[in-house]
Amino acid sequence: MNKYEMIIHWSEEDQLFIAEVPELPGCMADGHSYQEAVSNAETIINEWIETAKDLGRTIPKPKGKLMYA
Repeated sequence: MNKYEMIIHWSEEDQLFIAEVPELPGCMADGHSYQEAVSNAETIINEWIETAKDLGRTIPKPKGKLMYA
């Protein structure tokens, strides 16, 4: 289980739930249901981390709740 924060919102344009992972640049997923978007995001987080490891890039540590203005 990853501990990265996800921001999940409904996209009227796409008619899908969108799950964004702000701490991992470009990491996002979608799904027809809220649960599907979260599940897909968990898969993408793991793939993002594996790709970063393969490329020798730094993997950010989860910060917990992010603050927004």
